[in-house]
Amino acid sequence: MLQKPHQLYEYHVWANDQLFAHLEQLPKEAFHAEVTSVFPSVSQTFGHMYVFEQLYMSVLAEVPNEDIFSKIPGWREESLGLTVDQMRGLFAGGTEQFRDLLRRTPDTDKAMTIEHPSYGRFDTYFSDILRHVVNHGTYHRGNVTAMLRQQGYAGVPTDYLFYLMDRPKGER
Repeated sequence: MLQKPHQLYEYHVWANDQLFAHLEQLPKEAFHAEVTSVFPSVSQTFGHMYVFEQLYMSVLAEVPNEDIFSKIPGWREESLGLTVDQMRGLFAGGTEQFRDLLRRTPDTDKAMTIEHPSYGRFDTYFSDILRHVVNHGTYHRGNVTAMLRQQGYAGVPTDYLFYLMDRPKGER
C-alpha cells in the first residue's frame, strides 16, 4: 500500500517546479544546449518526461493501449522547441489532469492489469504505477542536474525531505 499517494504526487510536482524555477534564472541557452548525457539537452529530457507522464496517466485512467500509442507522436510534438516557461506551462496542464485523475480514483491501491508491448501482461496496482511516475521524474531530474553541471551551472535540491521541510507545519 502506498501511504499518502496524493502527497507523493505533490512532491513530484513540487520538485519539477523547483527545477523549472531554477532553470528560469539561468541563461536561456542552458535549456537547449547540447550535452553528452541520457538525452541531448535539458529541454529534450523534459520532453521525454512529459510524454511519459501523459502515457502513465493514460495507463492509470485505463485508456486502451491503441489509443495511448496513437497519441505519443502528438505529445512529443507538443514538447518540441519550447522555452522553459512554455514547458512549465505544458507540465502545469498535465498536473491538473493528473490531479483530476487522483480525485476520481478513491482507491489508489486498486488492482490493475497492464499490457506492456515488450514485457507482456502483468498484474500490478494503481499505487505502483503512481510510484513509478514519481521515481521516473526523480531519475530524470537527476539527469538534468548533471547536464546543468556539465554546462557550469549548479543544480537545485529536489529531495523528498526538502519538500517535506518546505511544506507548512500543518501539512506535514
